[in-house]
Amino acid sequence: MSEKTKKGFKMPSSYTVLLIIIAIMAVLTWIIPAGAFVKGVYQPQPQNPQGIWDVLMAPIRAMLGTHPEEGSLIKETTAAIDVAFFILMVGGFLGVVNETGALDVGIASIVKKYKGREKMLIVVLMPLFALGGTTYGMGEETMAFYPLLVPVMMAVGFDSLTGVAIILLGSQIGCLASTLNPFATGIASATAGVGTGEGIALRLIFLFVMTALSTWFVYRYADKIQKDPTKSLVYSTREEDLKHFNVETSSSVESTLSKKQRLVLVLFILTFVLMVLSFIPWTDLGITIFKDINTWLTGLPVLGKIVGSSTSALGTWYFPEGAMLFAFMGILIGAVYGLKEDKIISAFMNGAADLLSVALIVAIARGIQVIMNDGMITDTILNWGKQGLSGLSSQVFIVLTYIFYLPMSFLIPSSSGLASATMGIMAPLGEFVNVKASLIITAYQSASGVLNLVAPTSGIVMGALALGRINIGTWWKFIGKLIVAIIAISIGLLLLGTFLPFL
Repeated sequence: MSEKTKKGFKMPSSYTVLLIIIAIMAVLTWIIPAGAFVKGVYQPQPQNPQGIWDVLMAPIRAMLGTHPEEGSLIKETTAAIDVAFFILMVGGFLGVVNETGALDVGIASIVKKYKGREKMLIVVLMPLFALGGTTYGMGEETMAFYPLLVPVMMAVGFDSLTGVAIILLGSQIGCLASTLNPFATGIASATAGVGTGEGIALRLIFLFVMTALSTWFVYRYADKIQKDPTKSLVYSTREEDLKHFNVETSSSVESTLSKKQRLVLVLFILTFVLMVLSFIPWTDLGITIFKDINTWLTGLPVLGKIVGSSTSALGTWYFPEGAMLFAFMGILIGAVYGLKEDKIISAFMNGAADLLSVALIVAIARGIQVIMNDGMITDTILNWGKQGLSGLSSQVFIVLTYIFYLPMSFLIPSSSGLASATMGIMAPLGEFVNVKASLIITAYQSASGVLNLVAPTSGIVMGALALGRINIGTWWKFIGKLIVAIIAISIGLLLLGTFLPFL
């Protein structure tokens, strides 16, 4: 999978890159002074350097989550096990679906239907993923789509990189231009003490411009490799990828679905619809229909107890409920198709095994944050940024705020974690130089969004590349020019926000 440069350098695997970063962060805990914000005031703390044992334990602690002792100023790190188990259940679900052959036939029918206008799939799908990102922070949930979309893109004449770009770029561009995303805009607004809707006009401009730019970028790349497949950045591994994603089989099968396969695909689509509906925070958007239905259903005298009184309404689900959904639907699809019990179990286990490496990489990526938090250097870095940004003009302040959030997004790839850690500091700073809190929030989420397209510390990026069998060096080569354009346009739009306060 790794590709060599002209000098013969071999890019290490994603796991090695992440472990190296963990080790570097551990070294920095010996150099950077420890500190913590106590009631909003930064206070130096006794040094807490991280050693070899801590480096080795970081991925394990990240998977299980860290819970500091009462009174400790060390930050808590949320467990990665929820996301990891969700990914495994998605793998099991896809394993059962693949056993029915419905996906192979479905892909063949899509290839036949879009013959001659394959690139329209890009124009349709990327804005849809961007919509998911901007409304509810679609991120780890996209892991379920890669095994489905990558084979489709390869079957219609593109490559695995195109499939990954549609999902990863689409969803993260949406997060970059978050409008209602509760994990970015919502938490940041609450921490800054402003309404979520403040600054939404500028964010809508961000969404339109960035979605159009990224869609055009992927469209142009797909057009180039469709005309000449050797121009693909992953052409050297194309034959391996075709076999891995079973494209040769799916593109040669009869494109007529049996009745059972049609029912499987209906259930397959329904699963993803339910997942999307369940993850959007409807009540935060003022829509209470799902909450009302759940309250009515669980309140019924007998049926409510049979269904389960602790049933969660759509819109309040998270990764544990998502994992349950895929596990249940996988079993249901196997039973509906008529697979025997032992075949369902073996197909489910084989599918989960296929995504085990992706589940593990999420925990390793989060291990970086464990080391930084336990070494108590996160708040120190934040305090340095605070000192460097004070006393500047509005325009200089907002540009440097954006630049400040670039490395911070690398060190803290969690958008909600970064918002919680920084917005209480940055928003008051902006008031002194006449920069609205809503504009600082826009700067934070646009910087966080662009880093979450390339950072090896991001489980979303590393998981996507692992699923697409793409080396991170290849991804950087593909997306480099686009990242430069996104940063330049983002700075331009933020400067516009300082001149036009109504945005």
